[in-house]
Amino acid sequence: MIYLDANATTPVDPLVIDAMLPFLCEHYANPSASHAAGRVARRATDHARGELAALLHAEPEEIIFTSGGTESINAVHASVRSLWPKKPDLIITGTEHPAVLESAARWRKCGGKVVHAPVHADGRVDLDALRAAVKSGGTALVSIMWANNETGVIAPMHEIAAIAHAAGALVHTDAVQAAGKFPLDVKTAPVDFLSLSGHKMHAPKGVGALYVSRRVRFEPLLIGGGQENGRRSGTENVPGIVALGKAAELARRHFDDGTKARIHAMRDRFEHLVHAALPDMRIHGCPTHRLHNTSLLCLPEIDAAGMLILLDQQGICVSAGSACHTGTLHSSHTLEAMGVSARDAACTLRFSFHRFNTKDEAETAAHAVIAAAHKLHAEKGDDSVVITI
Repeated sequence: MIYLDANATTPVDPLVIDAMLPFLCEHYANPSASHAAGRVARRATDHARGELAALLHAEPEEIIFTSGGTESINAVHASVRSLWPKKPDLIITGTEHPAVLESAARWRKCGGKVVHAPVHADGRVDLDALRAAVKSGGTALVSIMWANNETGVIAPMHEIAAIAHAAGALVHTDAVQAAGKFPLDVKTAPVDFLSLSGHKMHAPKGVGALYVSRRVRFEPLLIGGGQENGRRSGTENVPGIVALGKAAELARRHFDDGTKARIHAMRDRFEHLVHAALPDMRIHGCPTHRLHNTSLLCLPEIDAAGMLILLDQQGICVSAGSACHTGTLHSSHTLEAMGVSARDAACTLRFSFHRFNTKDEAETAAHAVIAAAHKLHAEKGDDSVVITI
């Protein structure tokens, strides 16, 4: 298998597995317990909190462990809506993850107003339009993702935060696709809330974190036993938390060891090979502000659903877009917000690399894409498609 769907989920790093296993087998005590075994679990949780804080340049007390990005996003929106009821507006873009879009729908049902800031054709938010949309005294929260899960487009988060704060609004960013891929600094880009998920950064599924700045109030979504300093009740998932802490440590290490450059070169090699054979190929998203691991490719007149089947038969795992809709193919709201036609969206595939991929895998995948496109072209008998073999 060649796995090129890392934006859906990543393989768990063996070092992460090694770190979490003792907390599944030996150190299984409840971290809230007062005995020595409980204190072992508590120290491990605290250490992981410190690793997440270091990843974000935050303080440990600003980190809340959650079940993942979706819970973290919902918690922020619910808290802000509850604590600032006189400010009705939530600002998002049309390219947000479904967790933000559905949470925004709930915001509206609770009497609030949802404002969509437009994005340019390259997927970057229109900052002038955002500046006009933010209303002093009216906007409670601006919630914009740091890196897009489909296109890989990276948002200008420093500028977004400055625009929101100038009008007295709070800022949340869905950093699920950004965390672990490039350095994040909540002091340089002073967001108030940040969501991340372990399974997008080589930790297991079912664990994530929420950064809540010490500058702002927060009302918990889950109440009960008062864990996480009263900000997220429920017995802590200690093995998952330990794994997430180890993944954060490894991510910081890989920022400096050339891993990012290697993945970038691998992705570019893949794109070069495909484009050389399929010169009509286009890349969706800003070319200069894009995750180094992500290729969202449009192969005009070549059906993405058919490509998925052929590539899957070759053991190559890719996506036709977001994998958050339970295995179904659906029209991409992200591409629609960018002004991409439905016809081109139906010819689009996402390839997302990770640090365990190799150059040989990238080249093999490129040749498989070319061969699959050639096969579909031949079956269709469409002379309008240009393919060079």
